[in-house]
Amino acid sequence: MSLVHKELFYSEVQYKLVELNGLIEYQKKNEWPDPNLVTTQLGDVLNELDVATNSGKYSNWLSNDERTIMERLDNILRQHSHDELYKFSVLTQSDKNDFEDLQLKLQNVGFGMNMTISQDWKTFINKSEKLLALLENN
Repeated sequence: MSLVHKELFYSEVQYKLVELNGLIEYQKKNEWPDPNLVTTQLGDVLNELDVATNSGKYSNWLSNDERTIMERLDNILRQHSHDELYKFSVLTQSDKNDFEDLQLKLQNVGFGMNMTISQDWKTFINKSEKLLALLENN
């Protein structure tokens, strides 16, 4: 059962992060015509992280270290503007700059468009840990 959960977890979260990277890149190249595409996608990433982390925590398919990585990643990503239920975020120039910085970090660790998507849990955790280190050392 835990292998199935891990596969769903990393594939869902990983694809959402890759999509977030692509949306930020598109917005940046086109002078941010639809910023809510980014904030909505970040909301999707946060929801996936929350569901999977809670599921892994209560059913013990995440190790303590893995859970800690995912919780810390969730906490730091929540510092970016993201949509809430029935409310779109309004992005300032500073918010846009923060997202552009996030996009570079996603790209740097391998959560980028036109990159090979990892097909194993260990690689996903390693990428997530590297992303977390980059985000925390901001």
